[in-house]
Amino acid sequence: MTRLAGFLGKDNILSFPPNRTHVMAVVNLSPESRVRHSIANTPAQALERARLARDCGASIIDLGAQSSHFENRELSPEEELDRILPTLTLLVQEGFIVSIDTWKPQVAREAVQAGAAIVNDTGGMQHPEMVSLVAQSGVHAIMMYIEGRTPLTVGELDFAEGKIDRVVQTFTERLHALAELGVHSLILDPGLSINYKSDYNAYSRLQLDIIRQTSRLHALGKPVLIPVPRKQETHRMLAYLVIAIEYGANIIRVHDFEMACDLIKLFDKQPTE
Repeated sequence: MTRLAGFLGKDNILSFPPNRTHVMAVVNLSPESRVRHSIANTPAQALERARLARDCGASIIDLGAQSSHFENRELSPEEELDRILPTLTLLVQEGFIVSIDTWKPQVAREAVQAGAAIVNDTGGMQHPEMVSLVAQSGVHAIMMYIEGRTPLTVGELDFAEGKIDRVVQTFTERLHALAELGVHSLILDPGLSINYKSDYNAYSRLQLDIIRQTSRLHALGKPVLIPVPRKQETHRMLAYLVIAIEYGANIIRVHDFEMACDLIKLFDKQPTE
C-alpha cells in the first residue's frame, strides 16, 4: 500500500492541499552522517525504515548517500550511486514517492531514470547540467538556498540584517531564470539544514526567524519545504518542528518522522487518504 492520496493529484502531478503538511522522511545511506539513528546500513534496512515512515504517515522518502557536513569527504558520483541505486530500486518497486538528495547531476540523472520522482538539489539548482536534467525530465525539483556551491564548500554564514530579504531575492531571481530555461515544477527550501562554520546559537536564532517568515516564501507562488534542523537538544528540534507546522510549511523534511507524523495528526494537518 502506498500513501499517495493527497499528494499525487490529477495526472500524477504533485499536489499540496491547503492547510496540509506532508512529511518527508529521511532514509540515510551515509555511514559518515552524525544523525546515527537515521542511517540504514543495507537496502533491506532502508526499506524497513521507509515502510515504518509510510505507516506513520510520511508521504515522501528522501534518499541520500552523501553526507552534507563540511567535515566529510565528497564521494564520487559512482560511489554515491553504488550506495543509492539498490535501495532506490526497492523503494520504487513498492510505490514510494522518492526524493533523491544530491547536488551531483550524474547521480540525479540515474536516480530519475530509476524512478525517483523528486530531485532534492542541495546545490541550489546552480549547476547547468542539473537544470537541464530537470527541464528535460519534467520531475519536481527542490531548490535550496545555499551560500556556496555545495554543502561541503560553505564557509561562515552571513548574519547581516535582512537575511529573509536576501533569501527571497535570490529565489525570485532564480525562479525567473529557471522558468526561461523550462524549469517550472519547483519547491523552495530556505536551506536551514546546511552546516555552516558559524556560531551555533546565532544560527539557531536565524533558523527560527526564517521559519516564522515562511509566508514570504509562499508569496513566491511555489510550495515550501522546511528542513527541520536536527539539533543536539531534542526539545529544540521539536520546537522547530512545531513552528514549521504552525507557520504553514507544505513539506517538512525530518529525521524523526515518528514525532513529526504524530504532531501532524495532532494539529490536523495530515493529508487525507
